[in-house]
Amino acid sequence: MTHHEVLIVGGGTAGLTVGAMLLNKPNAPAVSIIDPSEKHYYQPIWTLVGAGVFPKEISERNQADYIPAGANWIKNKVTAFDPDNNSLTLDNGDTHTYDVLVVAAGIQIDWGKIPGLKESVGRAGTGVCSNYDYHSVESTFENIKSLKRGTAIFTEPSTPIKCGGAPQKITYLACDYWRRHGVRNHIDVKFCKGGKGIFAVKKYADALYKVIERNNINTYWDHNLVALRPDKKEAVFQHLETNEEIVMNYDMIHVTPPQSSPDVIKNSPLAAATGWVDVNKDTTQHVRYPNVFSLGDCSSLPTSKTGAAIRKQAPVTTENILAYLAGAALPKAYDGYTSCPLVTGYGSLILAEFDYDKQPMESFPFNQAEERYSMYALKAYGLPQMYWHGMLKGREF
Repeated sequence: MTHHEVLIVGGGTAGLTVGAMLLNKPNAPAVSIIDPSEKHYYQPIWTLVGAGVFPKEISERNQADYIPAGANWIKNKVTAFDPDNNSLTLDNGDTHTYDVLVVAAGIQIDWGKIPGLKESVGRAGTGVCSNYDYHSVESTFENIKSLKRGTAIFTEPSTPIKCGGAPQKITYLACDYWRRHGVRNHIDVKFCKGGKGIFAVKKYADALYKVIERNNINTYWDHNLVALRPDKKEAVFQHLETNEEIVMNYDMIHVTPPQSSPDVIKNSPLAAATGWVDVNKDTTQHVRYPNVFSLGDCSSLPTSKTGAAIRKQAPVTTENILAYLAGAALPKAYDGYTSCPLVTGYGSLILAEFDYDKQPMESFPFNQAEERYSMYALKAYGLPQMYWHGMLKGREF
């Protein structure tokens, strides 16, 4: 059994950022990070990889290069949490205990929940693609390029997902590509969402409906993808209000798979009824285990699951951990800030920024609901640099 002062589960955006921030402090605690991954991915760029703007390799780095200096890296994965005994168990059977636990285990992509998806996604000739995996993301552009006429379907599931704008962004980029190559009028574009409406914040939704209208995209609300029949190129949807089964034919389909909290969290005492780590939305502290904190995609924080949200959650979590270790009141509160850079075409973007109350919290002195090249350039070139050289190094912005 090994004991740790601060034990972080997950070496993704949230885990590495909090680890680096803690170790940058003059009163830094000892930090250990549990993560089995050899590689680290900057996933927000995958939308532009799927649209042919960048090769997928620019999103990949060696995990070893981003484990914070001074952190103890445990290359394994957690198989069970036992917060009543301040301990957890690893895949190799080892038990680790802690003074403070930070759960930043990300989100689980449930490819297997849609029959026909796992075996067809990214495979040539199936027409099935997805930006949600490093190994399938380039197949999206192959399908966009090769489609000259027919039906293209883009889906968004009923579950929470990381980067909530991603399903619509690739839809707009595909339409722009087809328009520029003179085939747009020969393609029926369908956007099928397992929910209502294009976006939760009215200011940005109003602008996005204009983008949908301009691109002549057919929208289907409450249509949740439940199965694929790749041999027939059929997509099976369930209407969430009527339970009706609806079958659509496709020539290409971009699938955003259903997502959930990792099973190891769902099956632990840390989980809320929803499966996410049950935390106070202001402090990121667990509601039942005061020495447990959680942020990022696996937490129950009621905001979008984005890297931008983590950028604001991490400083709050860091300061509150240090206060907890010092026996002081938790000093910081998170206001729910998140950001969604909504790419609307090659060279245009609406930068949505908002809080828990779905009120805009904009960073720039202009109307961010307008499509701009400057905001596209920020996403394509600025934010990746901020990520690799700023966030993951524990620097605040």
